[in-house]
Amino acid sequence: MTSPLQTRPLPDPPRHFGLIIVGDEILSGKRADKHLPKMIELLKARGLQLDYADYVGDAPARIVATLQRAFASGDVVFSCGGIGATPDDHTRQCAAQALGVELALHPQAEALIRERMQDMAREQGTVYVADRPDNVHRLNMGMFPAGAEIIPNPFNKIPGFSCGDVHFLPGFPVMAWPMMEWVLDTHYRQLFRADAWLEQSVIVFGAMEATLTPLMQDIEAAFPGVKVFSLPSVDHPEYGRHIELGVKGEPVTVAAAYLQLLAGLRAFKVSLGPELVQRLE
Repeated sequence: MTSPLQTRPLPDPPRHFGLIIVGDEILSGKRADKHLPKMIELLKARGLQLDYADYVGDAPARIVATLQRAFASGDVVFSCGGIGATPDDHTRQCAAQALGVELALHPQAEALIRERMQDMAREQGTVYVADRPDNVHRLNMGMFPAGAEIIPNPFNKIPGFSCGDVHFLPGFPVMAWPMMEWVLDTHYRQLFRADAWLEQSVIVFGAMEATLTPLMQDIEAAFPGVKVFSLPSVDHPEYGRHIELGVKGEPVTVAAAYLQLLAGLRAFKVSLGPELVQRLE
């Protein structure tokens, strides 16, 4: 007889989310990256979390290699920056190379870019001339890898694009952030989870991480799916020298793991401070 456990369908593996930031200006310190905290915020509001972030300068070979990893990962990845049409913008070309396809002028992108150019001409009180060299050049912003889909840009109509689960956005936050939200809400709503994640921690005084490591390992072994974290500080303005020790993961499992963590800490006879709770909901 076949066991019911053998016929029960396996749950779908969790989707992972990644972020790629492209641009020399970030790595040189000329500009500070604002996309990472915003991406974390947008995912958190939907019961999701960011798994990794990559930073890469305006070096085509490195961009290609980074995008090849993204396409091969099966993850949902957002790439910000480098999709313009100036000589230091390489992301569109690198995406096509990473996929092994040609760049092609996307018809919807072309229509939107032409619409934007006509808007600009009206705003400036000039006549739109379609074949003027600068207007022809602007159409390069609609040259996407063959098969790409557009991402609408509510700020100035110049679209981004998606190649499967890898989504390409401008570097400007005022454009990229609403486009991020649109992608999440349009393509990944089925992944949203209310109250799907819980983090519980406690401030520990007078302990060393090395001493607490066996306890942390025992809890992760006893509660699969729970992550144990340790955040030491030597000069916190409120707590001074301490360790924030905690667990995070599914709420029900975290609650049990946290009780075991507290019991283990009491066995060490360490001094415990405030308890902290953070939810994604």
